[in-house]
Amino acid sequence: MDRVKLGRIAKAIRKLSIEMVEGANSGHPGLPLGCAEIGAYLYGEHLRHNPKNPDWMNRDRFILSAGHGSALIYSCLHLAGFDLPMDEIKRFRQLHSRTPGHPEIHETVGVEATTGPLGQGIGNAVGQAIACKMAQERLNGDEDLFDYKVYTLAGDGCHMEGISHEALSLAGHLNLNNLVVIYDYNRVTLDGMLDECQSDDTAKRYSAYGFDVYNIDGQNFEELHETFTRIRESQKRPVCVIANTTIGYGSTKAGTPKVHGSPLGDPDFEKTKETLEISSEYWSVPDEVSEYFKGRLEEQAKLEMEWNQKKINWEHQHPEGAKLFDHLMKKEVPDSLREKLRNLDCGEKISGRKASAAAIQQIASEMGCVTGGSADLSGSDCTMIKDSPLIARNSFVGNNIKFGVREFGMAAMCTGMSESGFFLPFCGTFLTFSDYMRNAIRLAALSSRPVIYQFTHDSIFLGEDGPTHQPVEHYAALRAIPNLHFMRPADAHEVAGCWLHALGRQDGPTAFALTRQDLPCLAETKKVSFEMGVFCGAYILRKEKGACDYALIATGSEVSLALEVADKLEASGKYVRVISMPCMELFEMQSDAYKNEILGGDIGVRVSIEAGVSMGWAKWIGPFGISIAMDRFGLSAPMKDLAQEFGFTADQVVSRITEGR
Repeated sequence: MDRVKLGRIAKAIRKLSIEMVEGANSGHPGLPLGCAEIGAYLYGEHLRHNPKNPDWMNRDRFILSAGHGSALIYSCLHLAGFDLPMDEIKRFRQLHSRTPGHPEIHETVGVEATTGPLGQGIGNAVGQAIACKMAQERLNGDEDLFDYKVYTLAGDGCHMEGISHEALSLAGHLNLNNLVVIYDYNRVTLDGMLDECQSDDTAKRYSAYGFDVYNIDGQNFEELHETFTRIRESQKRPVCVIANTTIGYGSTKAGTPKVHGSPLGDPDFEKTKETLEISSEYWSVPDEVSEYFKGRLEEQAKLEMEWNQKKINWEHQHPEGAKLFDHLMKKEVPDSLREKLRNLDCGEKISGRKASAAAIQQIASEMGCVTGGSADLSGSDCTMIKDSPLIARNSFVGNNIKFGVREFGMAAMCTGMSESGFFLPFCGTFLTFSDYMRNAIRLAALSSRPVIYQFTHDSIFLGEDGPTHQPVEHYAALRAIPNLHFMRPADAHEVAGCWLHALGRQDGPTAFALTRQDLPCLAETKKVSFEMGVFCGAYILRKEKGACDYALIATGSEVSLALEVADKLEASGKYVRVISMPCMELFEMQSDAYKNEILGGDIGVRVSIEAGVSMGWAKWIGPFGISIAMDRFGLSAPMKDLAQEFGFTADQVVSRITEGR
C-alpha cells in the first residue's frame, strides 16, 4: 500500500465530488468528503475488477447503499478508468447525464445497483452475496472459480430503515462470508445529530446477527488496509466494518447536518479547497493520480486474463459445469418446457396458486437458473420447489430460499440476485403484503431487472381472514408502477402463459396475482395460443353472434363469472363479447389495430368485471362504460356470502348491466 498515492486519490475524490455538487448547485457533499479515504482505498488498492470489462463475472461488487452520496462513486469510477468521462462528471444531476442524482445501474457503467431509498442497497447486496454463494456451490467444484466479495457502503439512515434488519438478519443466518458492510458512522443525519433519534449499539446489533465486527478510523489508510486485507484473506462470517468518519471533512460545516444535503456554497467551497490543499482549477485530476490508475488498469486486466485462463481450464475439466454456466448466463426457455406448460393438465378446476405450483415444478426441472422462495408462506402461496432442498447456513445447493417474514427485504434481495447475472429469482407472499414490498418492486422496475413476484390470495374471495388480508386497491397500485407487468390469470391455462411470458422477459419484473379458491379450467382459454392470447395482454374469449350489445372485460377469477353473465344475457336475446385481460400493460403495448380488434367495432356498452377498485378501468370501458368493482374494503365471511354481499354473482351483475349502472 502506498499511503501517499492513496492520499492524493482521496484528495482527487473530494475535489471532483464537491465540484460536481457545486456545479449542479444540488447534491450531497457530506458523504464524499467524509468517505474519500474509503473510496480511494477500495478503488485504488482493494477491489478486484476490471474497469475496461465491467461485466467480468468474478469481479468484486461495490454497492453504495447511501445513494445520496453518488458523487463519491462517480468520482471513483471516473478515476479508476470506467467509461465515465469528465464530460459526464461535469453534467452531474443534469438531464440525460450518466451521473444522475442517485446511482442507477442502467445509466452508469460500474454501478452495481440502483439505490437511493435508504437501506435498499443493503438488501440488494445481501441478494448478490446469496447468488454468489449459490453459483459457487453449483460451479466451483474443487476450484475457486467464483470467489468475489460484495461490499456495500451504508450510512446511519440505511441502518435505521427496517429493511436493513430484514436483510442483515438473513445474511447472518446464512453466514454469508462474502458480504462486507461498511458503515459510514458519522453520527449525523439530514435532520440533525444521530443521538437525537437513535442510541442503538450497532456493533452489538451486528454481533447478534452473526457478523464479525471491526471498528476503525475510516479516514486512516493503515487501519483500512489492515482490516480489508484480513477480510480478504480470512473472512469466515459476514462482516461489518464500522468506519468512524467526519461528515463534510475539511468544510467549515464538517460534523454538522448542514453539510449533508446542500452545496457548500461561497465562501465555504473555496475555503474547503484551501483547507484540503486542493487545486482551485476546476475539473482537473493530478497527473500522478491518472498515472497511478493507468498502472492499476494493467494489473486489473492481467487479473482478469489469468481468471479467463482458469475458466478455460475449468471448462475442459468440467464440461457439465460449463454447460450449466452457459445456461445460467443465457436463461433460455427450452422448447420442451414451452410444450409442457402449453399442455399443463390441472383437471377441471384448480386454484391459481396450485396451478402455478404445478408450473413451477416443471420449470425448476428444466431451468436451473430459476430459484426463489417465500416470506414464510410457501405452504400457502405454493412457491416451494418440491425436489430441491432449502439453501441453508454453509449449504447453498438448493433452489428454495426461506426468506422468513421479511417481505421488503425479500424483494430487495431478489433484485440483487437478478443483478448477479446468475439467476432468475421469484418470490411469493399474499397480494395484500405487496404493500410492504412496493418500494423494492419499484426499483426492480426502474432497473429493468427480471424478477418474478407470485402474489396469492388475490381478492376478497380469500374469505374469512377479512379486509386486512383482502386486497382491493393492490391491482391498481401495482399497475401504476412503470415497467412492471401485472398479470391476473383467469385459470390454469393462463397461469402457464403468464409464467412463459415472465420467463422470457429480460427487461423488467413481472407480478402474478393468483387465487386461493379453485377456478374452472376454461375450454375457451385452452383454445387460444399463448402468443395470441396471454402474451397480447387481452384477447377475445367469446365472440358475439350479432351486433354487439355488451363487451364484458374481466380478469382473474371474474373471467369465469363474465362467461356466466354472458350466458344469461344471451339467453335474453343480447349479443355479448367476452374479453379476458390478464395484463393491461401488455395490451397497451399492442398495435392500435389489435386493440381496436379486441375492444372496437359496433359495441353498445363496455363492462369491466374485477374484484378490485375501479381505478384504471375507464381507459378501457370509456366514459359510458360500467365498472363492476370493489371500491371499498371487504369483510370477514365465507366466499359465497362475500360474492352476494358485494354484487359478484351472475344475477347481480346482469341486473346492474341491464339497469345501466
